[in-house]
Amino acid sequence: MAEIKLDRVSHSYYAKPREHNDFALKEIDHLWLDGGAYALLGPSGCGKTTLLNIISGLQTPSSGRVLFDGIDVTALSPEDRNIAQVFQFPVIYDTMTVTENLQFPLLNRGVDKAETSKRVAEMLETLELTDKAKRKARGLTADEKQKISLGRGLVRYDVNAVLFDEPLTVIDPQMKWQLRTKLKQLHQRFGHTMVYVTHDQTEALTFADAVVVMYEGEVVQIGTPEELFERPEHTFVGYFIGSPGMNILPCDLSKNVAYIAGHKVPLSSAYQLPPNTQRLELGIRPEFIRLTRGSHGIPVQLQSVEDIGRFRIAKVKVADHPVSVLVQQGFDIPASDHRIVFHPDKCGIYVNDRRIQGTTAHNKVSAGAVA
Repeated sequence: MAEIKLDRVSHSYYAKPREHNDFALKEIDHLWLDGGAYALLGPSGCGKTTLLNIISGLQTPSSGRVLFDGIDVTALSPEDRNIAQVFQFPVIYDTMTVTENLQFPLLNRGVDKAETSKRVAEMLETLELTDKAKRKARGLTADEKQKISLGRGLVRYDVNAVLFDEPLTVIDPQMKWQLRTKLKQLHQRFGHTMVYVTHDQTEALTFADAVVVMYEGEVVQIGTPEELFERPEHTFVGYFIGSPGMNILPCDLSKNVAYIAGHKVPLSSAYQLPPNTQRLELGIRPEFIRLTRGSHGIPVQLQSVEDIGRFRIAKVKVADHPVSVLVQQGFDIPASDHRIVFHPDKCGIYVNDRRIQGTTAHNKVSAGAVA
């Protein structure tokens, strides 16, 4: 296993990049701790696979260095970096048996037969493939083939890191859950440094100790699943994490009061806007908005209600701005005169998409005191 350091790494597919937007991967400085489980999360085209390929050695960065345990490996091949990589589609030998596939990377590295047999037997049991050990790979299901692919990466004890590039894309939803659980168990058992690329927030949040959220070639936040949900540092993180995502609403601001479409929203902190403010927004998750009626709250127009089991999602509008509100089952949604109340402690203020820090307001206003 290895500690992986990205030292001012950036990459462009242009021969002579001239401006910021010419880079598919903007400058990244980050340290991946030895034995950590990380996820690279973001939409298609955000730079996840480019970054993974730079770590693995399949791609040489335009600038910066990659270091494994303090040693510069930027110019080394994947083989010389001693990593294992699992791809979106299973990379196995169809004419070999399951056992032969798992043996192959060990025999290639000169591991003796007794040790190879021991490791393969352990991996077959771990992956629940013991009963298929002598079967040719060509006759197996897609999820079984991907299990073999995972096993080929994990059967080696000496790897510096195991890298996964959307390995569960071809797997059906129920099997995805089982394989994610299995990967988590394998990580806890063997302690490999693991980096997992995905566009699926559920995969990222259930697998990783720390999630690296990427957007348009940049790392916009690194944090635990709880940190990403509770305190998104970028509007994209708020929108991308959660189902439904965070509400992002244009606002005006005066110290500890925000104004949305002219309506007051009390905040638990006071804010001083920086001089370069071009876009000012308030972010709040649907979980922290209360649908009510009466004299308190911001008047809204109810558009629809979606029942998704344990709760419902009320879609409302504040002027022309759509807002999602989580409503618990059993709550009687008013027939008219709909209003919403924001929890002051759960509101974030964003300047040019980045969250800014406030100072504790001296005169806090209660959540119901909005007009």
